[in-house]
Amino acid sequence: MVEFPTPLSDAPRRLPRSIWALGFVSMLMDVSSEMIHSVLPMFLVSVLGASALTVGLIEGAAEATALVTKIFSGALSDYLGKRKLLAVIGYGLGALTKPLFAMASGIGLILSARLVDRVGKGIRGAPRDALVADLAPPQMRGAAFGLRQSLDTVGAFAGPLLAVALMLIWANDFRAVFWVAVLPGALAVALLIFGVQEPERVQTGAPRTNPIRWTSLQRLGAPYWWVVIVGAFFTLARFSEAFLVLRAQQGGLRVAWVPLVMVAMNVVYSLSAYPFGKLSDRIAHTRLLRAGLVVLIAADLVLASSNHWSVVVAGVGLWGLHLGVTQGLLATMVADTAPEDLRGTAFGFFNLVSGVAMLAASVVAGLLWDQLGASFTFGAGAAFCVLTLLGLALRPPPTPAATA
Repeated sequence: MVEFPTPLSDAPRRLPRSIWALGFVSMLMDVSSEMIHSVLPMFLVSVLGASALTVGLIEGAAEATALVTKIFSGALSDYLGKRKLLAVIGYGLGALTKPLFAMASGIGLILSARLVDRVGKGIRGAPRDALVADLAPPQMRGAAFGLRQSLDTVGAFAGPLLAVALMLIWANDFRAVFWVAVLPGALAVALLIFGVQEPERVQTGAPRTNPIRWTSLQRLGAPYWWVVIVGAFFTLARFSEAFLVLRAQQGGLRVAWVPLVMVAMNVVYSLSAYPFGKLSDRIAHTRLLRAGLVVLIAADLVLASSNHWSVVVAGVGLWGLHLGVTQGLLATMVADTAPEDLRGTAFGFFNLVSGVAMLAASVVAGLLWDQLGASFTFGAGAAFCVLTLLGLALRPPPTPAATA
């Protein structure tokens, strides 16, 4: 089995400054995005009159758009040998869409803003992850992805906290919150431009080739494609976090306090991502994958049991823990199994498959929510987690020899 052991004897003690800068870029953009996303489902339902299915369709389409776009930006970053430029374009596009949420008077503009914003995320995602892999010493790759994910998630709980404060101060003025979100997005773009230095890539003299042609995809190998399939099943086992917000709203919380459930989730996510990233440099990856699924099962069962605010907070905390265990780990596994010159393409295909899975999971969750209720939706998520665990037991990762 592929367990990706890492020697520790010669490991450097510090991560490069550019990795820290990338982490803070992610943090600032997440502050901007989560200020909007933490209240957007309530804005759609209570102000614009959308149904839960509509929320699921918007969220699923938006996330799938981001993840599908990554395949092209990742392959382009491999072809050009330039990752930072595409990251700047992607973050810049995300920042420019933020005012659209404040100006929206109907579902159509919200959908357009979400799609364009997620196109920006798609453009930056795979080149940024490949840039982290390029910058990080191999012995600290798990720690590097864990750090970036941890800082990213600090933004993911700071954004909802700021949204809560502003909603209380401004008497549930959604649009005012959306306008404030423009500032951290602009700061993220500035830090990326001036604070991140892309490493020089070795020029081999070989002619450039299409990274997504068949011969290139064959080079990715069976261990990589196993990671892609596992990532897709993880995505199917969970759905858009917009449904966590809607579950909290069912419990009768004041509208201004509902984003605190996302704060709880992201605090746990932030605190756990870096330690579990470091742990993934030392122990078997499949063990952590199974642990992450067990935690997600627990989260689904807790959320299915009640909509009382204390139960919902416990459930979303477990949801955040599962993210901390698995998300940086899956990125590390992609980086470990992909050739260096195809890392952008590898992250792109990984996210393409995950994007399709996210769209399917969010649409099904919306249908189940409307037809059978929230408890059934989370119960179905737990059942799919059990099936995924069985799949991991029946199909362990291939050995490197399987790709020969």
